[in-house]
Amino acid sequence: MSHILLEPDVELADAYRDNGVVHVRGLLTADEIETIKVAFTEQVELDNSIGHNDGVPDDDPLARYPRFVQPHRRPELEVGRLSRHWMLEPRIMQRVQQLLGPTFAAQSMFYFKPPTARGQALHQDNLFLRAHPETCLAAWIAVDDCDAENGGLKVVPGSHVYDLECPEPADESESFSSVQVSIPPGLSTVQTEMRAGDVLFFHGSTVHGSLPNSSETRFRRSLIFHYVPQASVEIATFYQPLLTPAGDEVWIDESAAGGPCGTGWELPEGH
Repeated sequence: MSHILLEPDVELADAYRDNGVVHVRGLLTADEIETIKVAFTEQVELDNSIGHNDGVPDDDPLARYPRFVQPHRRPELEVGRLSRHWMLEPRIMQRVQQLLGPTFAAQSMFYFKPPTARGQALHQDNLFLRAHPETCLAAWIAVDDCDAENGGLKVVPGSHVYDLECPEPADESESFSSVQVSIPPGLSTVQTEMRAGDVLFFHGSTVHGSLPNSSETRFRRSLIFHYVPQASVEIATFYQPLLTPAGDEVWIDESAAGGPCGTGWELPEGH
């Protein structure tokens, strides 16, 4: 297995094909990251009502700092304009197209993950997007330096070649989401260490998640986008309309189920 960190002599598409996840250093500049960080932090501290309701208790740090889901649909806010800009920004989009071919943008999210916040149990993104055929792809932008201490992502390289797993109940003392998937046989998790401005690109079947933020002072903010091939014939309703690289809205057929990425999934009877 090659390393998930993209080395200078390794092609992006080759590393992605082998591992289903690739880490690109320094794609955004320090100034660009600072603009994103300030805008989202000021927004959530001024008015967090646009945050997604994950049903956490009032005393949970995620109640004060809820994740923003689909902020690119809020053009009246600076965070909305920034989300839409970076969702379609050529440095991001060109790399996504290297991996998917012609691409639609499907989702924007911003996670704050303040100190002591719970993580998110291991999951596969396409369980929620339900893009078909093929899958979705995530571009996960580190807005803070992140590692094990402040709840940086854990990924399972090689898991992208497996089908979507049937989810099981998660440990909700460590995860704000209620379900998790198992690690395929013979594979293991890798703890990522990212600097602000790095981007992790990963396949919609790649198993990933994070542990709680155990630091006392460090946030683990991240700006996340999801994309699907233009060859997709259906996707869950929540992600419509999709956006072309030029920013035009597109609708395709709607697949069954799905929902905001990371939302608790209702288990089938008998599980």
